Formats: sequence, C-alpha cells, structure tokens
Amino acid sequence: MTFEEMKAHLIKRILQQQLVTATISQPRMKSNEVKRIKLKPLMLKNSYHIQIEYQYERILKHENIQLTEFPAKLETIFEDYRQAHVDFIDEKVQVQLSKKNKVLWKSDQSSIPKQVNLAHNRKKNYLLSDDQPYSFLIRLGVQTEDGKVKKQKYDKFKQINRFIEFIDDALSYLPKNRQVRILDFGSGKSYLTFALYHYLKIEKGLDIRVTGLDLKKEVIEECSRIAQDLGYDQLEFLVGDINDYNEESAVDMVVTLHACDVATDMALARAVKWGASVILSVPCCQHELNRQLNTPSLDIMLQHGLIRERFAALATDSIRAEILSLVGYEAQLLEFIDMENTPKNILIRAYRTGKKANVEQRANYDAFLNLLHATPFLQTELKEYL
Repeated sequence: MTFEEMKAHLIKRILQQQLVTATISQPRMKSNEVKRIKLKPLMLKNSYHIQIEYQYERILKHENIQLTEFPAKLETIFEDYRQAHVDFIDEKVQVQLSKKNKVLWKSDQSSIPKQVNLAHNRKKNYLLSDDQPYSFLIRLGVQTEDGKVKKQKYDKFKQINRFIEFIDDALSYLPKNRQVRILDFGSGKSYLTFALYHYLKIEKGLDIRVTGLDLKKEVIEECSRIAQDLGYDQLEFLVGDINDYNEESAVDMVVTLHACDVATDMALARAVKWGASVILSVPCCQHELNRQLNTPSLDIMLQHGLIRERFAALATDSIRAEILSLVGYEAQLLEFIDMENTPKNILIRAYRTGKKANVEQRANYDAFLNLLHATPFLQTELKEYL
C-alpha cells in the first residue's frame, strides 16, 4: 500500500462515518510540542463533526471540524506524524510510516460491530477546577464561597486558567535549587498575579518571591491587603513604573500584561538584561510602528486606518518575538484567550536558550525592517545584545 492509498482508505472510511476513535503519534520533528493527537466523532448542533484533541506535555486542546472539511486536515496531520492507530466500526488499523513515507499497514477485521459514541462532553479539564473553592478566587470575586464560578466571571476564570497553562508549561525552565524571582509589570487588579502565586507556591510547592508593580496606588493598596489576608507572605505589590524599578540584578520570570505601546518593550528589554529564563507578555496598544510605517508597496492595505492599525499591531509583535529570538530566546506568539472575548489576545512566550542567531535569520529580520522603514524601540533598547 502506498502513502496516498493509505490516506485515501482512511479518509473514505471516516467520510462514511465509520470512525470510532483514532490516535496519531510519533511526531516527525522533536520540536513539535503536540506529542499525540486523538480523533473521535461527535454531533454538534445536529451536524457530524470530528473532534481533534491535541495532547501537549501537560495540557490538552480541542478543535471540532465538520466532516466535509476533515480530509484536508488529515492530510496536514500526516505531514507531521508517523504512526496511527484507528478503530473503525468493523476494522482496526495500525499504520507506521518511514521517514520517506513507506507504509507499514496492519488491518484486523471484526465480526462484531463496535458502537460509536457521538456525545459531546462539554466539561473542560481546567488546571484550576471550576467546582473547587480557591481562597484567592473567592476573595477576588470570581467564585462564590462554596467554589462555584460566578456566571459573569466565567470569562475571567477561563482567562486565569489559560494563563496557568502557560505557567505550567514554563516549569521546566525555572530553577529548582533556589528561590524563584518573579516580576509582574502592570499587574493591575492582579487576578493573574494571584493565580501565578497560588499555582507555583500552593499547588507546586516552589520557593518563590513575586512582586507586582503598577502605577495605581489604590489598586496596589487593595492587592496588598488581599495578599496579607490570604497569608501570601512572598507576594508583594509596589507602586512604580517599569523604568524606575531598579531593585533587581537578576530575575527568573517576567510577566507583563497589557502594558501600553513601548511600555511592553521596556519590560521585555529589562527581562533580557536581567537574563530572565521565562517571559510572558500580553501587549495592549501598539502605536510606535504605526507612526513609522512608510511602505508605498503596502499602501493598498495601509491607506485604511483600521487595517493599518491591525497590521502595525501584528508586525510589532512579530518584531518583538524575532528580536527575542535574535538575543537568545525561543519565542512564540500564542493565542491567550478566545478572539470572541477580545481582539487583543496574543501572548508572547519566550524561553531563554542562549542559542545564537544565524546570519540568515538576522538578514531576514533586517529585510523586514527595511521594507517597513522602521526602527523599533526594542531594537534600540537591546542594541548591545543584537
């Protein structure tokens, strides 16, 4: 059986709604963060779908795809994986692919048809359970006293859990033999700061010291009271600006949430200079590049204010991630929360590797900046590292 014949057989059976379950594994690239993919059929709004479960090292993500759109998705999946175990109603299939897509195929026929469960399990497995009381969530008004998430706060609860997923993914990059130093610039009402402290200190038992920094005195005073009441003795909140904070010479993790315009770049630059192992940054508004854009070849797009603003925001975050890559970080742009909740949903995640950028990577970066006729603030801040 050829590679194309193998895919055609699987797709045909799936389109016939014969799938019971499937597991696809063995990523072709070690860098692939999704270690395993599971497939199962389900009914959504009276329509047959295939649910795709992406299994990372510590978290799961789900995507539901209509049956007619699934063949193209399966084609893409087999570009990245080499093994599949597929259960159909009357057949069990095992597939092993070589690096050059030579197919090792095994099929076992069954005389007793299997049952297909098309029910949709809507309960999501959160790292923080949605039916367990947490003192900080109760105090912050996200949960009731008995641990139920308040209806009007459920989006906030999902955002907190999404943030905790990123924190959990970063655990292996944090020191194990000493206190972990964490700074949160622009902490605001500090939902995520408290969540970070709870997860790392209470649930994971790490020795940490966390500082939340914000310009709003009243907010800082309230957060300080809550931390004291909860007994979070290694969590402090200070009034201050990113530029004025000079209390540290080295930091392990830097978090910056919704710091406007170049305030995000200031925080990223400070993180790099401190040698932070982990950077988590959710930018807010980006105006600097918008003002600099001078690219006649893109005028068809940029003549429209809305498109210009969105392009500038996406380009700014792409540049930030690339600069972090150039100075020794593994940087990614990830979805923080669903686009339906806010368009400002990009998170920059960077892990310090110390890997040096190659000549081609720097040339590609310079070419992009030349196209835009721009000089990013972060580039200027980190010029001695580039």
